[in-house]
Amino acid sequence: MWKDGESVMFRADGGWLEGKCHGPSPDTAPTIMMLHEGLGCVDLWRDFPRKLAEATRYGVFTYSRRGYGASDPAELPRPVDYMTREAVEVLPEVLGAIGFTEGILLGHSDGASIAAIYAGSIQDHRVRGLVLMAPHFFTEPMGLAAIAKAREAYETGDLRARLSKYHANVDNAFRGWNDAWLNPEFRDWNVADAIDYLRIPVLAVQGRDDQYGTLAQVEELESRSYAPVDTMILDDCRHSPHLDQPGQVVAGIAEFCARLERIEAAAPEVA
Repeated sequence: MWKDGESVMFRADGGWLEGKCHGPSPDTAPTIMMLHEGLGCVDLWRDFPRKLAEATRYGVFTYSRRGYGASDPAELPRPVDYMTREAVEVLPEVLGAIGFTEGILLGHSDGASIAAIYAGSIQDHRVRGLVLMAPHFFTEPMGLAAIAKAREAYETGDLRARLSKYHANVDNAFRGWNDAWLNPEFRDWNVADAIDYLRIPVLAVQGRDDQYGTLAQVEELESRSYAPVDTMILDDCRHSPHLDQPGQVVAGIAEFCARLERIEAAAPEVA
């Protein structure tokens, strides 16, 4: 189903999901699988996937999870462990649907949490590295306060109108994310134990001015991971490093991919 620059619809998670392909197909080059944030979708990545494909010469695949973009609606309310379910139940289907053979998982915010949970829960030798942008491993009071402000902006401001340009069912997209995070049970949400099982290199990217999470998230990753962790802490950057500092982020990811290739090329063969 891979056609460079074209949108596709495919079956996964019991419904139809939208996706978009950039660069070479999985049978000719490694693939970067991109996992969007809690209010993201294919279109909200803007031109970042194309720039990444050009810089790395990898294929890049983006898709909208159920409830987002042009994908089928999600069943609400989402359970507190919805990111774990996305990681262990849905992501394997998506990787299979595109014919993923080897590459990297790149996640932003909720997507970064999903990528980390997948790599910490499923032994998949096809996944050679992780890029985690603004990851969440546990809740923080300042992050929950920002999410509460987002609800107010959605209900009384222009956030709903702005999001409706990107999501076919905007209420499904927003409520699925916002209601889950503001569920009182979610205050105890913590998936940091996934870090203990990571065995592949990680690049963590975080803005110093991130309104949804502090550097404690990256510090948790650095202190617990047995695998090597590189960090990019960016000035003048909030929750979306790929939009606030796109040049630095694309260059950093391209160097991370190149370094993985050098490491693998230098690894001795096992008889």
